[in-house]
Amino acid sequence: MKALVAVKRVVDYNVKVRVKADGSDVDIGNVKMSMNPFDEIAVEEAVRLKEAGKVSEIVVVSLGVKQCEETLRTAMAMGADRGILVETEAPLQPLAVAKLLKAVVDKEQPQLVILGKQAIDDDANQTGQMLAALLGWPQGTFASKVVVADSKVDVTREIDGGLETVALKLPAIVTTDLRLNEPRYVKLPNIMAAKKKPLDKTTPADLGVDPAPRLTVLKVAEPAKRSAGVKVASVQELVAKLKNEAKVL
Repeated sequence: MKALVAVKRVVDYNVKVRVKADGSDVDIGNVKMSMNPFDEIAVEEAVRLKEAGKVSEIVVVSLGVKQCEETLRTAMAMGADRGILVETEAPLQPLAVAKLLKAVVDKEQPQLVILGKQAIDDDANQTGQMLAALLGWPQGTFASKVVVADSKVDVTREIDGGLETVALKLPAIVTTDLRLNEPRYVKLPNIMAAKKKPLDKTTPADLGVDPAPRLTVLKVAEPAKRSAGVKVASVQELVAKLKNEAKVL
C-alpha cells in the first residue's frame, strides 16, 4: 500500500512571529523555518505503518517555494521513500492546496493520504476536509490512533464527549492530532542518506491547477493587549462590572 503525506514549510514554532510595519502580512524575513509540527506527526505515523508492514512506500509532497525542498529532505530523513515538490511563488490558500494535492493523488494513486490537521501559521484546519470532498473519499480527522487492517483503517479521534472510533474504507484521508505519536529524532546518517533519495519537481501549471487566491487579506494585526484583571469584593460588584463596564450582561 502506498501512503502519501503532505508537509508544509512554516515559521518554526519557537519563533515569535512579528507583523510587518504596513500590516500587510507576517514578517518571515530571516526567520527560522521548519516542518509544520502536525505534519511531522503525519510523517512519523506513515513511517510507523511502513515499519509494521502495512505500508510499502511513503511519498511526501510539499507545495510552495524552492526552499520547501529542505522540508521534503527532512521528511525523507525520517523515513519517507521519495518526495514531490510542487514549486510556486504564489501564496497558497487551503482550497488551492487541496486542488493541487488532488492532482498529485490522481497521479500517484495512493491508498492512504495523511496530513497534519492544521498548519501553525494560518491554523485553517481545512485542507484535509477539502481534499476528502474533492476526491470523494472517507475522512478521519483529529486522529489520536490509527490502525490499518485489510482494506480499511480505524481512526480514533477526540471529540467533546471523549473518544470516537470511525472505520474508513480505503482509500481514505487521515489528519493527525498531537496525541497520535511523538516524532523521532532524525540522525545525521539518515540526513545524509535522504540527500540521495529521489525528489521530483512540478508546477501548478503542469498539474492543470490555478492556485490564484480566492480570498484577499485586508489587514494583519497583532492581538490586542489584555488589560489587567481586578478583584471584586462581592457577587453584586461582579455583576455590576459585567453589566456596566464589560457590557456582557
